[in-house]
Order: sequence, then C-alpha cells, then structure tokens
Amino acid sequence: MRLVVLGLSLSSSWGNGHATTFRALLKEFASRGHDILFLERDVPWYADNRDVADPDYCRLEFYSDLPALEQWRGEIASADAVIVGSYVPEGVEVSRFVHAHAARVTAFYDIDTPVTLAKLRSGDFEYLSPEVIPGFDIYLSFTGGPTLAHLEDHYGSPAARALYCSVDASAYRPLEVPKKWALSYLGTYSPDRQPTLERLLLEPARLMPEKRFVVAGPQYPDAIDWPANVERIEHCPPADHAEFYAASRFTLNVTRADMIEAGWSPSVRLFEAAACAVPVISDKWRGIEELFTPGAEILLAETGAEVVAALSHTSQTDAAAMGNAARAKVLAAHTARHRAAELEAYIEEARAAAAPQLEAAS
Repeated sequence: MRLVVLGLSLSSSWGNGHATTFRALLKEFASRGHDILFLERDVPWYADNRDVADPDYCRLEFYSDLPALEQWRGEIASADAVIVGSYVPEGVEVSRFVHAHAARVTAFYDIDTPVTLAKLRSGDFEYLSPEVIPGFDIYLSFTGGPTLAHLEDHYGSPAARALYCSVDASAYRPLEVPKKWALSYLGTYSPDRQPTLERLLLEPARLMPEKRFVVAGPQYPDAIDWPANVERIEHCPPADHAEFYAASRFTLNVTRADMIEAGWSPSVRLFEAAACAVPVISDKWRGIEELFTPGAEILLAETGAEVVAALSHTSQTDAAAMGNAARAKVLAAHTARHRAAELEAYIEEARAAAAPQLEAAS
C-alpha cells in the first residue's frame, strides 16, 4: 500500500522519542512491501540537529508551513492510508487538511496518549482537538488498557487500538563493552519525571559515592545539583544507545506522571534497554506486569533505598539472567516487526469496515 505519514520528526532524534519510533516502525513497514512518504515540518531546532537525512526505507520530505501542504495534496488524496502523528505543529489544522483530502483510511498516531488526554481535559488543543478525533478511522495509541475504551466512548473514535512503542532489534542488541556505570538513565529533561529521577538515581548516587552513575539527555536546567559521581552526557544519539546501555550494570526507566496515571504506557526506552539485555529498574505503574514479569524480567522500585538494595545485592549472574529474560520477551512481542504487522492489520481492518459504506455510496 501507499502510506503518507505526517509526523513530528523522522530526521532528528534531538529532544524527542518520536524519531526513533518512526524509524523503526516505518523501516519494518517498508520491508513488508509498502511505499511510504514521510512529511516533516521544517523547524530550526530539528534542522540544526538532524541525524537522518536520506532514509532508504521511505521518502522524507519537508514542508515549511500549513499552506505548503498543498504541494502534497495529491499524494495525500491517492494514498491508501494517511497517518497524522501527535505533537505535529498546527496538528489540528493538519488533521482537518487530511480529513478534507484523504480518500481512504486515516489514522491519528498518538505517541503521547496520556499527555494528549490531559491536554484535552484542560482545553489545550495544541495538536489535537475533540472535534477531529471522530474523523480518523483509527486512533493508534501508545497507551493500552482502559484508555482505548475511553477514546471510543468519550471522544467518538471509531476504532481505538493499541500500537505500543517498539524497538529496532538490529540496532538494539547486547554488546561486549566494559561496565562504566552502576546505574544509567537516558531521557530528555521533563519536570514531571525529575522528582522520580531525583528519588531513584540521584539519591542512590549520594548514598553510594563509591559507584558511578550517568544521566544522558538534553534540556536539564543548570540549577540541578548533580552529585559528583553522576556523569552528565548532553546528548546520546541513537547510534550510541546500545553501547550506552551495554556500559550500564542497570538502567533506570522513569515514566511521566500522566502515563503513570493512565497505566499501560511503556516507553520506547524501556523496550530499547531490554533489547540490549541490560536489566531495568523501573518506577511502578498499572500494566507493567503484563509486559515484564517483576523480579524475573524487571525490577520495580518506589524508593531510593530499594534501588540501593538492588545495586548492592543483585549478583552479576542474576542481573545477566534478568537482562536476557527481558530481551527474550522483547524479541517475542515488542520489536518494530511486530508493530509493523499490527499497523498493517489495523489499516486492513479499517478498510474492511469502510468497504460497505463505499459500496453504498457508489
């Protein structure tokens, strides 16, 4: 099929988790024989930090503003499916443009579902508004569980379906490198994640001055009081993620407050770290035990003391077994290949649902 995607970014992974998600998913979708056009708003903060310029699995094009989308009206109209992503600049107007011109299946791909719903509840329609949701044949959600029924019952989505994040198993794999850090964290600064990072990494670092820790990611305020044994890396590009995880004895997964409240919202970093067979210590939220078995495939922690205990009392053998078990789980159910097959099935489901209406109209 011919697919058009209007997403936040494919070209730059700087300060966002969308690019790596799109790259892994679309690479595998293309491997299933499909043709893909990705349209990205040309904005300076991504233009200055691009790490993909010419992907070999899809056509990447840029548009300067909303009127410039007219250039792509024909591509959108003739596509078998058109997907609009979350956090796309002027996303509501982009959605209206797609609804006006797409002739076949349309979908909204929400990589930020709990954040989106919090925005909708507060009347913040930065990139999605309630009136455009029913116009999408499918609402593809990074969050599963009860949220899917809420999207259908409260917002009128014809079909809300979970499309969790995933991992490119060829890029995220175990590597034999020396262990530098007892505990690592990879993620862009977020005010609602910072208290958990303080509790589950900075506090243990202060209690364990003999061990080394690391936090990698941009936009952290200068006012943060980093312990002397916490290394800071401003940006770790995707090409270096596997080596970063491999150099960690454990890595930390921290979830945004809205996603904890919604539950069933695994982050892409969770799957990526697990695919590298690095044992993960995660905060707790509903649904995580349906993805990984606590104690066997992941460790869950609420306090710094629990993290200190994990770092102090987990043997190398047990840590390796946990990492390998988590990797096996990811390879069995959470790779980009799995998600591409799910996306294809959802589009086919929407096409089948629309067929009787199209016949009646003709």
